[in-house]
Amino acid sequence: MTTDAVDDFKQWREQRIETLSAPYGPLALTGTYWLEDYPDGRLRDTPGVWAAEEDAVVLTAVEDDGLSVDGKPFSGEVRLGADGGPAGEARVAYGERRLVVLVREGVWGIRDFDPAAEARRRFRGGGGVDVAPYEPRWSVPARFTPYGEERTVRVPNADGRERGLGLGGELTFRLDGQEHTLQASVQGDGSLWAVFADAGSGVSSYRFRFLHPGAPAADGRTTVDFNRAVLPPCAFADAFICPFPPPGNTLAAVIEAGERNLA
Repeated sequence: MTTDAVDDFKQWREQRIETLSAPYGPLALTGTYWLEDYPDGRLRDTPGVWAAEEDAVVLTAVEDDGLSVDGKPFSGEVRLGADGGPAGEARVAYGERRLVVLVREGVWGIRDFDPAAEARRRFRGGGGVDVAPYEPRWSVPARFTPYGEERTVRVPNADGRERGLGLGGELTFRLDGQEHTLQASVQGDGSLWAVFADAGSGVSSYRFRFLHPGAPAADGRTTVDFNRAVLPPCAFADAFICPFPPPGNTLAAVIEAGERNLA
C-alpha cells in the first residue's frame, strides 16, 4: 500500500461526502413526479400547472405562485426542455427549491430538490456512510472490450418500473486469481459506469452499487477499483430511479470494499 494511494482515497472520500451533502446533492431530492401520473398538471406542494408535450414540458403560472424561471419572477407560459446540468442550475426555482425537468424514454417528469430536506439535515457527513478502509487488493488492472455497437437491455429500476440500460462493452479483470466480467456503459467523457451486485449484496452491503472506472486506453486497459464503489443515489433518497444490475453483473465474490451501506 502506497501513501499516495491512501491519500488519493482520502481525498476522493472527502469530495464524495461534499457531493452527497451539497445543497442540491442526492440527499436533497424529495420527489420525482411523472407528469403522466398528474393529468391535471398539479404536483404535490408545487405551484403552477405542468403539462407534458411530445418535445417539452409547458409550465403555466401566475405571479402569486412565487416561481422563478432563469432567475426572474415568472408568470405566463414557458416551454421547458430537460435540464442537462446540475440540479442547482435548473431553470425553475421555488424559493430555495429547484424543480428539475427530466425525460426518460419519452416520459416527462419533474424532480424536486430542497436544501432543507430532512435526509440532508440528518446526514452525519462521513459517519453517515459505512465505507471500508482502503485495501490495494481491491484495485486491479482491467481490460475493456467494446461491443460493435451499443446494446440496450431492459432492467428493473428502483421505482418499480422497467427501463432500458445502454451498455457499451465488457470489463474483464481478476480478483484473487479468479476472472470476472462486468458489462459497462460508456459515459460522454469516455469513462465507464457499471451497475453491479456481488455475493454480499443485500446481506453485508446494499443490494447493488455503482462503479466508475476511468476511460480506457486505446488498447482497452483501465483499472477497476472497488475501493471506490459507491452506493447508488436511491440509497440516499427514495425518489431516485436507479437501474438494477443487468444480467451477468452479479459477481460471485463478496466485495468487501467501497461504500457498503448507510451507517
